[in-house]
Amino acid sequence: MIQQDASALRFARGLSPSLLALAIAAGLTGPALAQTAPPAAQPTPTVVVEPAAQTPAAPQEQRVMINRILVRGNQRIDQTTILSYLPIQPGDTVDPGVLDVAVRTLTRTQLFADVQLGVQPNGDLVVEIVENPIINQVVFEGNSAIGEEKLREEVTLRPRGIYTRARVQEDVGKIVELYRLSGRISATVTPKLVQLDQNRVDVVFEIDEGPETGVRAITFLGNTAFSDGDLQEVMVTKRSQWWQFFSSNDNYDPNRLDYDREQLRKFYTNRGYYDFRVLSAVAELAPDDSAFGITITLDEGDRYNFGTVDVVTENDRLNPEFLKLLLPIRTGQLYESDKIESAVDALTFAAGSAGYAFVEIEPTYRANPETDTVDVTFNVKEGQRVYVDRINVIGNTRTLDNVIRREMMLTEGDAFNRTLLERSRNNLRALGFFKEVTVEEARGSAPDRSVVNVTVEEQPTGELSVGAGFSSVDSFVVNLGITERNFRGRGQNVVARVEWGSLRQQIDFRFTEPKFLGRDLRAGFDAFHSRYDLSEYSSYDYRSTGGGVRLSYPLNAYTLLSTRYFLKADEIIVPTNFCNTGGSGSNALCDQVGSFLNSSAGYTLFVDRRNDPVRPTRGWTGTLRQDFAGIGGDVNYVKTEADVSAYWGITPSWVVTAAASTGYVTGWGGDPIRINDRFFKGGNSFRGFETAGIGPRDLSTTDALGGNFYVIGTLELTVPNGLPEEYGIRTSLFTDVGTVGALDDRYTLNSDGTPSTRIVDDLELRASAGLSIHWRSPMGPIRFDLSKILGSQDYDKTETFRFSTSTQF
Repeated sequence: MIQQDASALRFARGLSPSLLALAIAAGLTGPALAQTAPPAAQPTPTVVVEPAAQTPAAPQEQRVMINRILVRGNQRIDQTTILSYLPIQPGDTVDPGVLDVAVRTLTRTQLFADVQLGVQPNGDLVVEIVENPIINQVVFEGNSAIGEEKLREEVTLRPRGIYTRARVQEDVGKIVELYRLSGRISATVTPKLVQLDQNRVDVVFEIDEGPETGVRAITFLGNTAFSDGDLQEVMVTKRSQWWQFFSSNDNYDPNRLDYDREQLRKFYTNRGYYDFRVLSAVAELAPDDSAFGITITLDEGDRYNFGTVDVVTENDRLNPEFLKLLLPIRTGQLYESDKIESAVDALTFAAGSAGYAFVEIEPTYRANPETDTVDVTFNVKEGQRVYVDRINVIGNTRTLDNVIRREMMLTEGDAFNRTLLERSRNNLRALGFFKEVTVEEARGSAPDRSVVNVTVEEQPTGELSVGAGFSSVDSFVVNLGITERNFRGRGQNVVARVEWGSLRQQIDFRFTEPKFLGRDLRAGFDAFHSRYDLSEYSSYDYRSTGGGVRLSYPLNAYTLLSTRYFLKADEIIVPTNFCNTGGSGSNALCDQVGSFLNSSAGYTLFVDRRNDPVRPTRGWTGTLRQDFAGIGGDVNYVKTEADVSAYWGITPSWVVTAAASTGYVTGWGGDPIRINDRFFKGGNSFRGFETAGIGPRDLSTTDALGGNFYVIGTLELTVPNGLPEEYGIRTSLFTDVGTVGALDDRYTLNSDGTPSTRIVDDLELRASAGLSIHWRSPMGPIRFDLSKILGSQDYDKTETFRFSTSTQF
């Protein structure tokens, strides 16, 4: 360390012997005139100052005029550069305070490991420096879990850069944090220096990665309304599983756990539990440091309904009674925290439409435990008129600025609104691109201006899905999929998937742009090739290759309109001689043999009013789909399908689901409906019957021919099974009722108009009932169905047991 005593001594000698004691005293009590040097710098010898007689002197005699400035010790930094940083010029009069400021100024440049200033008796100011070393290379040793390229992106030290101890320690912290986020909580980093000639150094980061610390178990205490499995679905943190190759959510991260606490709070408060609290969330490391066990203690509280709902305004021009009519909340409804946010948005919009953009809406609550109700009062206040001066986006290393800005509900020049600011933050969090999102307000260039700082922390958005399974339908099935939800940092979604099984083989690629043309439009395209070997059910092999474009637009918060256009080449292949003269094939199948071009456009209207998209216990969904084929190509038809599902939660464990679906396809321009465009039902779509087990059939070959119309109704009751929730097994009782049929008359009638005895086609109702077991297994979702046939036709193909797998991708 450069000694204060030495600096003071030089200065005192430069003034006069009579001021020696005074200069020493000033140096001992003043601030330091130099900085501590890193290990690469040469040590400075300590100058021991002997006590001197205290001789008083006039204050003006402590100052001296600088005659000239001499720089010593510089090797690569030019003297002119050093003098440009020095706040002293020849002719200036200096004292110890000025010299101290000069030392600090040179030190702050981070160019020097050591700085000393001394004044000679002739007025020369001597600047003695030791330059910081130059970094020759930055080396990482011991890293295997994280690649060198990723580590170099994190550190600030670069070859040919200037070495400082502070920057090294900063980079050590960044590397440790990177390993912590990747699940290696015990990783350590030791920096080392290798001295080279010409004042150069190699910086070596020795890394001990330690074991990967995953999440062994997530345990909940105090939950009775919802099972452990329901709550685990809400959390971002997941239990470590061997098949999750590229997922980082199964590693312990305390920041992610804090986010999960908030997710649990929102989950409960959106289901009536107003006074829900997370009492504690404790993570305990296993003795072998291999994984954490997380225990979350909850206080669910009681279930509340909305009590009195009122609006209070300070402005006479805003009618509170009218504003109450706009609220999506009514007395007696189940308390839902999201409805509070929706109500604030509705009041903000109404006030803005009336010309009052600068309003603050503050809801206040009064809980009544005796009646299990919550009274809510919305206080509407006219706030100070403030405008957004500037929006700064900070921390996005991968995601482009415009992807973040388009989720903001405020832009530069808009009236500042805290509600819209919070909604903007929620929009950014909902993207799933960022681990943390912070939106803060700062003072702008004027009292009526505000600066919004949006700080984000990126997280991985790519996933690899690998699955394999065996079912009574597909035999062995292998799935491989890759998805990237933030492709090239533009917020785009890319999915590539390969599926290979005995029944079907499929390759498809999907690309989606969530904000097409900068608007709230989801646009994308698909490309696919698929093959279905249906010889076991109907003597043909179906192949299809094509692609299409999609465009979706939300009509409101719960309604989505999607449009599409697809062009595909379909091919029907039958066994050799199957359709020749004397062959066993019927016209209903043989007329379809060959290749056809299908050009179709369609739309889907989807309404979702469920309380939960994963495990709904209340609400309903409805879908209407229509496709029009014949925009060119060889196929002409109009296909219409509709379905609706409703949910009633008796208790969280007892849920009734009622569903109905129907579809009809008809040809135009004299075209019949081809077999690959007909409806085949059975298997997973109608339990108790094989795949394509019901509907029109060729009695000679037992080939399923599909129908032009279907209607199916399902009633299902989810029941508790007594098994621990961590097993992921759900049980339900079901009954399915429906029919399939209405083939084109040319296939069901003879040439003389009489019914064909070979092709059977009726619309008799079929029915089944039974038990379904759903298992979230390590291989993916598996379903077991035990069925009892209640109504069928003699030619139907039935089954009493089925197990099938599916891959969620």
